Amino acid sequence: MSTDKPYPLRAVPGLYSTHSGIQIASTIRSTATDEDLQFLQQLGIEWVMVNIDKPSDHHVDYYRGLKARLARFDLQIYRIANHAVHNVAEITLNLPGRERKIDEFIAFVRNLGKAGIRYHTYAHMANGIWSSGRTVLRGGMSARTLDPSDATGHWIDQVYQGELTHGREYSEDEIWDNYEFMIRRVAPVAEEAGVYIGIHPDDPPVYTLGGVPRCIFGNFDGYKRALEIADSPNIGVCLCVGCWLEGGPAAMGSSVIDAIHYFAGIDKLFKVHFRNVTNPMPDPLTETLMDDGYMDMYAVMRALRQVDFDGCIIPDHIPQLIGGDRSGVAYSIAYMKALVQAVNTETGHIDGNLNIDSP
Repeated sequence: MSTDKPYPLRAVPGLYSTHSGIQIASTIRSTATDEDLQFLQQLGIEWVMVNIDKPSDHHVDYYRGLKARLARFDLQIYRIANHAVHNVAEITLNLPGRERKIDEFIAFVRNLGKAGIRYHTYAHMANGIWSSGRTVLRGGMSARTLDPSDATGHWIDQVYQGELTHGREYSEDEIWDNYEFMIRRVAPVAEEAGVYIGIHPDDPPVYTLGGVPRCIFGNFDGYKRALEIADSPNIGVCLCVGCWLEGGPAAMGSSVIDAIHYFAGIDKLFKVHFRNVTNPMPDPLTETLMDDGYMDMYAVMRALRQVDFDGCIIPDHIPQLIGGDRSGVAYSIAYMKALVQAVNTETGHIDGNLNIDSP
């Protein structure tokens, strides 16, 4: 499963046009204005994760048009989000329509490959991301909060609540069987298309929510088993640091630092969501800015440097600051850039993303 290169994404032709190393990206909508794109250009990032909300826009010609438009602002597409094949109850729970949804997923992966987009994030949750609304942090910032004993699931236009979100309780064996059925179909297509798929942790992890166990991507052992079942160099991990911190080392079976070293060591660390939280469950928690949670995010960045991570990190679930969305994005990107520069200086590395002594 390993290649002669340290990390598989390095071996993807044309993915990194200028350099390798820890690279910083941000998320945009496909409807972003020129001013939005200029703002990201001013921040000095190269990569974007693009959310496309309109189903009819998910085709190769539209993807190629997006690439051309973004290139005018010195931006490249790392990932396209297609919510129709992300967090899909039909796939996770083997509901009516499963075959159609898997076929849709396969067609999407093939279209990415044809458009020259080499990465996609997939989440295997049946009843969405759970939260308990929003709360206020320092200076009046608004942020998502989670009390596992009183939470509701959300995904796009769906709301999930109660003890049984899909009418009955599902077993862990069912969830594993459904995952295996899907990944055995999708993995060969991803290899053929040259697309790498990083699987996102459950949010929140570990808990059985609404009668659906989060037994696969809610802990370290589950991830290991899932990657072994996939048995593909193109199936790996989108490591959401925040989700891992929500679970905490005891429940997850590994610290986030150890997880970085393990997944990178088996060539499976494809993308990182860089965020912090106030504390691990089971106590109520809140998402925070990077400097305001219980994790030392410098230690996370140092671990990425130690394993020579060669991919994108993005800010995620940013609290709402005065000044609108751009305020939180600018704060987060600047903080991440400073951490990258610090760990590069500490270890003597050069990262072209920051133009430090670049040739």
